[in-house]
Amino acid sequence: MKNLSIIIIIISFFMLVYATIESIDIASRKQVGTSDGIYTSYVSTSDEIRDRAIFLTKDTTDKLYQIQLLLDSVTAIPYQSKTFQRSLPKQTIEQNFGDCDDKSNLLISMLHALGIESYFVLVPKHIFIIVPLDDKRLAHKKGLWIDGRKYYILETTATGSQIGFPLQYKLKQIDTILEPFSNTKLDIRDIEWR
Repeated sequence: MKNLSIIIIIISFFMLVYATIESIDIASRKQVGTSDGIYTSYVSTSDEIRDRAIFLTKDTTDKLYQIQLLLDSVTAIPYQSKTFQRSLPKQTIEQNFGDCDDKSNLLISMLHALGIESYFVLVPKHIFIIVPLDDKRLAHKKGLWIDGRKYYILETTATGSQIGFPLQYKLKQIDTILEPFSNTKLDIRDIEWR
C-alpha cells in the first residue's frame, strides 16, 4: 500500500510538471511583448469561424470583395471598450459587441480561414490589421509599405470602414507587426506610408 502511494505521488508530480510546461508553451505561443506590455492573441481556427467566413463570402471569388465583405461584417458589430476582458472570436459574434482586440481577432481569424495573408499591427492602446493586395482597384489608395511590399489597413472599429483605411498613427508608433497564428514578429527593415 505504501509503495502504491509513492507511485501515485510520483505520477502526480510528473503530471503537474508536464501540465505546467504545456501551459507555459501555450502562453508563449499566444503572447508577445510590446512597449505597452504583453499582447495576448485570441485568434481562432474553429469550424464556426471558418463556416462564417465561407458563408459571408459564398457569392464571390473576388479576393478584394471577400475581404471587404468580412470587414463589413465585423465593423457592423458595435464597438464597446472593455477593461481587462478579452473575447474569443465566437464570443464576439454571440455578444454582438467588442473592442479593437476582439474585433481584430475575429476578422483575422476569418481571413485566415479563407487563406488570406494578414497581420496584426500593434500601436499604443490599439490594434488593426494589414493585408497585402495587388489589385489595380486600390492603386489610388495609400498603403503601408513594408520592405517594398504594399499593405492595406483594415480598421475594425470604424463603422463602414473600407480596405485601405488611412493610417491614424505616426510610423514610429508602430510597435509590432505580428503574424498572430505563429505569434511571430515581422522583421522589418524599411517601413513607409505612401
